[in-house]
Amino acid sequence: MAPGGYLWWYVDALSEDGRHGLTLIAFIGSVFSPYYVRARRHGPAEPENHVAVNLVLYGPQGRHWAMTERGRGALERSASQLRIGRSCLSWEGGELLLRFDELTAPWPSRLRGTLCLRPQLLASQSHALDAAGRHRWWPIAVHAQVTLDCSQPRLRWQGSAYMDSNQGDEPVEDALAGWHWQRCSLADGRSLVCYDAQRLDGSQGALARLFDPAGQPVPWPGEAVPTHPLPASGWRVPRVARADAGAPLQCRTLEDTPFYARSHLQGQWLGQPGFGMHESLSLARFRQPWVQAMLPFRMPRRGA
Repeated sequence: MAPGGYLWWYVDALSEDGRHGLTLIAFIGSVFSPYYVRARRHGPAEPENHVAVNLVLYGPQGRHWAMTERGRGALERSASQLRIGRSCLSWEGGELLLRFDELTAPWPSRLRGTLCLRPQLLASQSHALDAAGRHRWWPIAVHAQVTLDCSQPRLRWQGSAYMDSNQGDEPVEDALAGWHWQRCSLADGRSLVCYDAQRLDGSQGALARLFDPAGQPVPWPGEAVPTHPLPASGWRVPRVARADAGAPLQCRTLEDTPFYARSHLQGQWLGQPGFGMHESLSLARFRQPWVQAMLPFRMPRRGA
């Protein structure tokens, strides 16, 4: 990996009854780390010295949020396994297993358990987000099934999931001002994923991909799905989403921070009703000194 670069793997999942959910992001070169930003001010910084597992559990009783950054001594990586601190992701027999042991912040409590992800199909193609191709998005498994088994807190559920990855050869804020991303599960079993990247050179990087019920990419059926403004987040982050006619309904806000927001959506896409995950990111906000000063309270760092 290039100095200043990054690589992350992302999973979001929803229980069968819709009451519980999770997001998981495993970072090498923690993109939104104030410590990584600080290190880059003094010259080339090693992404392997800024690693983290961000795990969030959502449910009727609230959420559990964990993200501890660690140094290079906490990282072990091979073709089939990634270990960061006490948490480990590994491919075993066609399944992705996450064995996690994390400490929540800002109020400490343990998150311990296992997540098993079973993808229907693994995609091999990545897509450039910037004109130079230095920032890339890879939809690894658009359709997957998961089982979550937690010992702390006591929790077990099954549901559906999505997995992708992003990689960059430089800091993400060097090329992009932000993005609006969404994935939508349609009533007929297809999935739509849209990535609207705002580039620093003023151009727009719009990607839209459609997948059949097996997770296989299929040709786009017609015109682009139009964009619609959503209400700004509680922190006034601008939000835009794609839908057939009229803005989709925000049915649940999962994350509301000074520089990004993540929500569940309901709406209509390609003539089908559906349910979606949506994220808006403002890297201009992320760079603000006051935001950088707040981040360590939610993202403590340990040397190993």
